[in-house]
Amino acid sequence: MYATATALAPHAGAGAYHQVGVSTGVAAASPHQLVLMLFDGFDEALVQALGAMRDGAIEIKCRAISRASRIVDEGLRANLDMRGGGSLASDLAELYAYISLRLVQANLHNDASLLDECRRLMQPLREAWASITPAADRAA
Repeated sequence: MYATATALAPHAGAGAYHQVGVSTGVAAASPHQLVLMLFDGFDEALVQALGAMRDGAIEIKCRAISRASRIVDEGLRANLDMRGGGSLASDLAELYAYISLRLVQANLHNDASLLDECRRLMQPLREAWASITPAADRAA
């Protein structure tokens, strides 16, 4: 029923390699690419949460939803330029607040449909962001 440290040990190396890859990617990324990485990390966290929810793995579900919440709150919302961003920044802040609320509700009620809703709300933002190529990236 519970995984032991011995049972998890073979996967520890893969996690370390993944972490090094993420760290290297972050260090080499432009600000534009970093935001794209946040969107992708959010989606990965929700996919993991949905799988954990389906499997009844409560601890994994909670960690994944917590990660998604931190990405929204500390990564996306916290870095909005509220002074220079005008109504777009304000609208995004409200959307991110709504998504954060829905993530909490999904976690409390074990509701996969709320996680799906969050993914659907975030996907157009990710696609729009990915379609933008900053001048600095084009020059490189």
